[in-house]
Amino acid sequence: MSTYTKEVGDKLNGLLEKTYDAEKGYKKAAENTNNKVLKDFFTKKSNQRYDFGYQLKNEIASYGQKIENGGSVTAATHRAWMDIKAFLTNDNDESMLEEALRGEKASIEEYKNVLAETALPKSTATILTQQLNQIELDLAKEKVMENIL
Repeated sequence: MSTYTKEVGDKLNGLLEKTYDAEKGYKKAAENTNNKVLKDFFTKKSNQRYDFGYQLKNEIASYGQKIENGGSVTAATHRAWMDIKAFLTNDNDESMLEEALRGEKASIEEYKNVLAETALPKSTATILTQQLNQIELDLAKEKVMENIL
């Protein structure tokens, strides 16, 4: 039987932190591009990650566990690097899209690890599977966009 444990809560809080990081990263990428298609895409992804975070917070709270707030220091440093890179390079749109692809691949691995290694309650597994499926779908779109740039 799947149950919600502190270990599950810790793993979900880890995903939540990375979701905050992705939301902020996509928002920063949208601010750093003049390409309307990319700006719209990055804005959509930032909003999506906001929604993912909301779902994760509700799931964590529904089991009475403390919700971690904020993002990681590593991600804040990464966003600052994206600002510098955008300022210094002419192909910043391509660079930002490459970073987004890298981040999405890392997110997919993180979701798969949590889903594979943890005995999750059905509601939690459903949320994570839905979010994972959306990230994988969007990754395919990002790869197509990379070929266009």
